Amino acid sequence: MSKLIKILLVVILTSLLVLVRAFEDTLFYDPLLNFFKSDYKTAPLPEMDVYLLHVNTAFRFVLNSVISLGILSLLFGNREVIKISLFLYAILFVVLMIVFSLIIYISEGTSSHFVLFYVRRFLIQPLFLLILLPAFYFHKYNSN
Repeated sequence: MSKLIKILLVVILTSLLVLVRAFEDTLFYDPLLNFFKSDYKTAPLPEMDVYLLHVNTAFRFVLNSVISLGILSLLFGNREVIKISLFLYAILFVVLMIVFSLIIYISEGTSSHFVLFYVRRFLIQPLFLLILLPAFYFHKYNSN
């Protein structure tokens, strides 16, 4: 595949990540979006359908992960990079969803809202891509 086509595909995939973020209000059920835009540090969690929230959070994580894996595949073109990334994404998903669920289910006070904010952020945003890109780039160019 030519370099120009790879760059174009990376731009398209990156644009898809931006579109997921731009249309998050209409694509996903997430009452925490507005909650975290307000003064959430002193407010109780809003009423929500916890099952629907979990399903939509998982769907958004998978959607962002598939797009991110596509970007990593185009940039590094190495099966090992994709295998490692897929494994890390799976581990991250399981751990963060457990923590996310626990915080929602046992959250009575407001002290856990800070942690919930960041755990949720890792689940709904492609932040892991921003960690993996420099890590694989550093590994690729340091091992040669």
